[in-house]
Parts: sequence; structure tokens; C-alpha cells
Amino acid sequence: MTTTSEQNRNAQYPEGLRFGRIPITAVSPVVEDGRFPAKAIPGSDVSVGATVFREGHDQLGVSAVLHDPRGKEVQRVRMTPVGAGLDRWAGTLTPRTKGLHTFTIEGWSDLFGTWEHDATIKIAAGVDVQLMLAEGAALFTRAAADRPAKDAALFRRTADALSDTTQGVEARLAAGLSPQIHEAIARQPIRDLVTASTPYPLNVERELAGRAAWYEFFPRSEGATYDPETAEWTSGTFRDATRRLDAVAAMNFDVVYLPPIHPIGRAHRKGPNNTLTAGPADPGSPWAIGSPEGGHDAIHPDLGTFEDFDAFVARARELDLEIALDLALQASPDHPWVQSHPEWFTTRVDGSIAYAENPPKKYQDIYPINFDNDPKGLSKEVLRIVLMWIEHGVKIFRVDNPHTKPVQFWEWLIAKVNRKHPDVIFLAEAFTRPAMMHALGRAGFQQSYSYFTWRNTKEELEEYFTEISHVSPAYFRPNFFVNTPDILTEYLQYGGPAGFKIRAVLASMASPLWGVYSGYELFEHVARPGAEEYIDNEKFQFRPRDYAAAEAEGRSLAPFITRLNAIRRSHPALGDLENLTIHRSTDPATLVFVKHKRTAEGKDTIVVVVNVDPHSTRESTVSLDLAKLELDAADLDVNGTFLVDDLITGQTFAWGEHNYVRLDAHVEPAHILSIRRQR
Repeated sequence: MTTTSEQNRNAQYPEGLRFGRIPITAVSPVVEDGRFPAKAIPGSDVSVGATVFREGHDQLGVSAVLHDPRGKEVQRVRMTPVGAGLDRWAGTLTPRTKGLHTFTIEGWSDLFGTWEHDATIKIAAGVDVQLMLAEGAALFTRAAADRPAKDAALFRRTADALSDTTQGVEARLAAGLSPQIHEAIARQPIRDLVTASTPYPLNVERELAGRAAWYEFFPRSEGATYDPETAEWTSGTFRDATRRLDAVAAMNFDVVYLPPIHPIGRAHRKGPNNTLTAGPADPGSPWAIGSPEGGHDAIHPDLGTFEDFDAFVARARELDLEIALDLALQASPDHPWVQSHPEWFTTRVDGSIAYAENPPKKYQDIYPINFDNDPKGLSKEVLRIVLMWIEHGVKIFRVDNPHTKPVQFWEWLIAKVNRKHPDVIFLAEAFTRPAMMHALGRAGFQQSYSYFTWRNTKEELEEYFTEISHVSPAYFRPNFFVNTPDILTEYLQYGGPAGFKIRAVLASMASPLWGVYSGYELFEHVARPGAEEYIDNEKFQFRPRDYAAAEAEGRSLAPFITRLNAIRRSHPALGDLENLTIHRSTDPATLVFVKHKRTAEGKDTIVVVVNVDPHSTRESTVSLDLAKLELDAADLDVNGTFLVDDLITGQTFAWGEHNYVRLDAHVEPAHILSIRRQR
């Protein structure tokens, strides 16, 4: 905090000046000059930076100060200079509670630092010796007035020692530079000309907004049965789907995401593999929402009742799972809205309503929403629907194609919902251009799908991991889904089981948010010819799976995924986004990154080495930037090496700055190494 004497010494400025006494510029994380808050979650380390400088040669100090939603100061950290000659300062704030916080940067004249610098140089050179000692004594005498009793007594003793001419010069100077003095100064610097930046917003949202493992499945496929005599399917229900929750929880997932669970239209219903003609027993796409049975506020009769859904949500809660529901603002031609509110759609000149298109894809069974004809009426209806599902225990919404709706609508809706329900989370399924994806994050989406799905080479991954951890984390939280019902990449089509392992390691270790669509653990990889999506796509037909048999026969990735999620839960370094750093390897297919975090229990450091070539064995020399690992002397042996434990295989290795690595994609394509710390 600022002391009374500091306040008295602060310069006063006429209104309208943009520079304070100590100039502070280029503060981060600041989103569009503070128009939108930067994002954080409790316990996450937020990298704070600013360019701070002053005239002349006196020493400068810089602090970052965090205030809670009530305006109370809850953390103050001394920032350190980075990059010689750039006047750039960096520090880390760690909010502990939820809510809209603010942070400021303070620049100040460092009186002790200036005296220490000048006295050390001048006294060693025999210049102004007595004057420098007298100035030090005066400095400590003044500063004692603002100190707690213990430090005040130390400062007065130090002033006396600096003034004691019966002692030698070296002894007097040593008293002013003692370890006790440095400790007291570290606790509370001696400051002058304190200048504070504008307060900037930092929105601290609940943990699942920024740390979670997602699992997606279709409730209708769970327990679905086929009658070969009639060639008809019977849909699974929420009661069937409830039984699947135990297995999902056993894999250490946090969120179960359900595609739309509403009635499905009949008009232009799609058949298997997106064919234009559906048979009488084909279930249709869940995203073709609406029928005479109801729209977005109804449940498909085949799945059960609201009572069944509530029981499903309750069972998930018992297993420490949360349910995420799809919010797809579109309608089938049979949706009640089409009759009651035709103005909510786009009508062509021939009188027909425009269906959805994403060339070359066509969705004749879906009508997009038009927000321009009746924005107030439509917005009110969407808000009603969201609040209704919140009443049924849904606190997470995965929003389908938000980039096809106005950004200002999302800003309004999310703010409206979060004011009443601050724990509600919105995930943007926006595979689109960066400007739109980032705007949706600024508008309030707590997380978003990302380009990770299509970043496969070492070079692509290094570039993207650097971007998401150091360029955009203030407003864009990427959820690294490895697959979706729409997306089966060539890497997974042809990468074999090794490809599935590699992508799971990359997603779960690089981002605090990652997701899996069911079937991934069974290595489902066959695509519809000419498309980057699954054949026999579950969007258009039932896909019951025998997970237990696959696992019993060793055909399942579930044990590996379970282990990855367990590692995530037990290592706090993996729960932050900004702490990822890329390290070097000599092989063009061996990727190396580190996640490091200081905690109250000690330092947690995870080194991830991945062979991103799923078809071969790669050998490499991995070179670590040891400074980023913050190794203590106790962590090192006499040879300067340290121990790392492989969290996948259980092996232990002695590592140093340069390390030989051999990764066989068909055995274990990755090391996930935890540095063993001496506590």
C-alpha cells in the first residue's frame, strides 16, 4: 500500500495530462484499452507487463497491484525488468477468488535502490564518502516513520550505524546494505513519486471456465438397439445415457457435452451419411431442431421426459461431472418458430426460407436465424430458453456456430446471463477467421474451439502453442478438442493408434481445456469418401458402441486417456495457459515444451517431448533452457543433472541441459516428464 509520506510526496498534475510523473505505457493484459476485461480463473498465474521509465539516472521500481471486486487490495508484487534497455517490466498476479477484479501498475522512484547504487560506486572510488553515508542515514531516518515497529527500529539502528564515525567506512556501509535491510526493503520498498496507471479489469471466472476435460456423446446412441427383422432402431434414452456417466467419470473427465436433445424436424430430414433422403426410421440430425412436439425448450420424446433429464443431471453431479448442453440457434422447417415468427428467418424473393449452407456443405434440413428483423423479440426468446435450461441444472452451453450471429448479440446475452448466473460458461464452436474468434472471446465467451485440430507438424504446433499461451490468452481460451462429429482430420484417418495417442497428449498437456468426442478412444478413423468427417456419421444415425468389450480386448485408448486426465489433475502446472514455453530439439518431428508453476507446495515442472510423426521412430537431442526450469541447488546432483519421472511409463531418468531421446511412435510416442524436486 502507499504510505502517508509517499502520498504527501506524490506530484500533483493538472487534469488532462496523459503522462503521470512516472510514465507508464503498454500495460498488459489489457483488452482494447480496458473496454473488455482480461480473463483469469482462481489460482491461475496472470502475466502482467508494462513499459515504465523515467528521466535521469535514478533507480526505478515498478509494482503490480490486484484489487478484488470490492476494491480491496489483495496482492502486490514487485515487477522485474525484461530485455535490456527496453524499459519493459514483468510480473505475475495470482487471483484467488472469483469476480470482476482490477489491477494497476505503479511506477515509483526507488530511493533505497538509488542510494545503494550511488553509495556502492562512490565509496569504492573514494568520492563523496561521508556525504553518501549521511544521505543513507537521513533516508533510513525518514523511512522509519512509515514502518511497522520491528522495521522502524531496524531502520533507526541502521541510521545510527551509518552516522557512527567511530566505525570504519566499510562497516558503516555494510550496515546499510545488510541482509536484514534488504529483506525489509523487499517487504516494503522506500518509494517516492508514486504514479499509478489506470485500473484495468480482470474477470476471474470459476475454474471450469478455464480448466476442464470435456467428453461428448449422443444420448440417443447409448442403449440404442437394432431389430434385424424390422430393420428399425430404437433410440437410447436419458436413463440409458445415465449409465454411461460412470465410465466417463472413471476416465477423469469434468464435463459431459450433449449435442441438441430437442425434437427433430421431419421436413428435408437427412439420411445416413448426409444423404438427402431419409427413411421412415432414420433419426435425423439433432441440429435440425424443432417439430410439432416442440422446439428449443423441449426434449425429444424418444429421450424421455424433463424428469429423466433432471435425474441425468443429478447423477452427473454425484459423479463430479457437469452437463454442457448444445445451444444451436437454428431451426428445422417444422420448428414452431417458423409459423409463429417467420420474421426470425430470411425469406428469399421466391417466398421460400433460406436453408443453411457452408459451401460445399448444404443443410437443407436447417433454417438459419436472422437477427436483423426482430432483434429484441428474438433475443428475449433466446434468453428465456437459456434461463430455462439453467433452472434444470445446466451451467455450461456449447454454442453452435456463434460466428454466424451478431457479436453484439452474444455480448448482450452472455452479460445478461452472467449478471444473474456468474457461474454459467459459454463455449464458442467457431471454426472461422481469427478476428471473429477473438471478438467472440472479447464479447464474453469463456472458451472456444481452436485451430489445434489442424496443427500437426512440429513447426505448426510450436507457432500455435506460442500464440495461444503468450499472444491471446487475455481474451481467448482455446479448448483443444481432438475430434468432433464433423471433424476427422487426415492425421487421424491415417495416423493409426499412434496418431490418436499423439493428439491426446498434445491436447491434454498443452491446454488446460481439451475435449474428446466419443469413439476417439476406440480409434474410429474411417472417413466418408472425399470428406473430413466420419463415415456412418452419428449426426445422422445411431452409433451404439461396446466400450467395455474394446477395453477388455485391449482395443481402447480409455486407460491412456484416464492416465492423461489423472496427470492433469495432480500437476498444477498443467492447469495454466500462459506458462507454456517451447524448447529445442534437433529432430524436425520431435516437439518439446515445458509447463512450469510455483505453488505453495513448491515448484511443479512438466517437460513434454512428443514424436509428432505417427509412422516412425525419431531420435533427437533435446536442449532445455534451464533458467526457465528454476532448478534449486538441492534439485541437482554432483554432476549437475536432475531426476525426471516419466508419468506415462513410470521410468526415471537423469537429465541435464542436453538429453538424448528416442521415441517409437508404435510403443510410446511421448515422454511426459515431471522434474523431481527436493522439498
